[in-house]
Amino acid sequence: MARKINVVTLGCSKNLVDSEYLMAQLAAGGFEVAFDSNDPAARIVVVNTCGFIGDAKEESIDTILSFARAKEAGVIDHLFVMGCLSERYRQELIEELPEVDEFFGVNNLSDIVYRVGGEFFPEKAEERFLTTPQHYAYLKISEGCNWGCGYCAIPLIRGRHVSVPIEKAVAEAEGLAAKGVKELIVIAQDTTYYGMDLYGQRRLGELLTRLCRVEGIEWIRLHYAYPAQFPEDVIGVMARESKICKYLDMPIQHISDAQLKAMRRGATGGETRALLDRLRREIPGIALRTTLLVGYPGETEADFQELLDFVKEFKFDRLGVFPYSEEEGTYSAEKLRDDVAPEEKECRVDRIMKAQRHISAENNGRRVGFVERVVIDREETPYFTGRTQYDSPEVDQEVLIEEVKGLEVGGFYDVWIESADDYDLYGKIRSK
Repeated sequence: MARKINVVTLGCSKNLVDSEYLMAQLAAGGFEVAFDSNDPAARIVVVNTCGFIGDAKEESIDTILSFARAKEAGVIDHLFVMGCLSERYRQELIEELPEVDEFFGVNNLSDIVYRVGGEFFPEKAEERFLTTPQHYAYLKISEGCNWGCGYCAIPLIRGRHVSVPIEKAVAEAEGLAAKGVKELIVIAQDTTYYGMDLYGQRRLGELLTRLCRVEGIEWIRLHYAYPAQFPEDVIGVMARESKICKYLDMPIQHISDAQLKAMRRGATGGETRALLDRLRREIPGIALRTTLLVGYPGETEADFQELLDFVKEFKFDRLGVFPYSEEEGTYSAEKLRDDVAPEEKECRVDRIMKAQRHISAENNGRRVGFVERVVIDREETPYFTGRTQYDSPEVDQEVLIEEVKGLEVGGFYDVWIESADDYDLYGKIRSK
């Protein structure tokens, strides 16, 4: 087989970390590794798929078919598929896509390495081939999930919650810092459940404190916090530790009690409101990002209106919204009737996002005239593009800075915000 491999990653940042572990093993075995590449020299392709929701599954299938056609045309020699989609639907995919050499699930990295003709190195199991810009990286602290939300297939795909031991997570962070990483983005299906399986209690606060002591790390950002049973000590850690970004990604999904109960979320609307209010009160200036789900079985216009009113009232700093799609094997697919019309689901998405656009414009307008600390992610003429501590890469807004000599990608700078639009800020360098 050829010695250059292209690894194509779809889906979330957790998938990206899996691909980075795989690519590190391949590179250690002498392969030349490309990622998300069109390089014709990469005659072997591995597609790491997503199988979370309908749109993601469709993207995965389309990507596999594209490379299957490339294989039939002789552009590539071998095609392998891994990840969430093939974990869930391996047999069906085998029958429908004979062009694929082999399918693997989510925990078969060593099998993939051996299959492409490489060698797996257990001593390098924690090493990663970073695909993000050198100055930031994702740190996955657990796998799987125990919650069993009505709409979610993750426990069916990834299994139950399994935490990475504190010492191991800290060691990985130290290794990333040694490579030049300055920002850690802490991820898991539910970061707030961290430690329950290993220590019998939630230890996220302790882990974050330990990560703050890693030399070279300047920002630590927390994603995917579950609102039910939120660990109180994490609030204190976020408030007092200067390295932790004043930012939290907490998908609340809904605010209606009827919908939260149907979704099996484990928290009421009142409890959710109280937690969000407390976060803003005890961590002044925190930017709260959330994800919402509309059109879930049984969602009435009254339920939706309650959610829309809450969005307008609370004014989340960052917000995304998805229409419900039925996923085989989940509680909602087996027990509930998908009774909201597709066009109504999309209408509700649009109504939420229209409200959020106005909120975002208002929030950004209040930042004009102030100085923000910004990390530069890339240079794209005529701008350097960066982010404040209130924005995560890929999913949030950016700061566009007119090109000036001496700026470096990965550098932190004080930037005066001179103007704003709905979803971006524009600034000038105040100091280097």
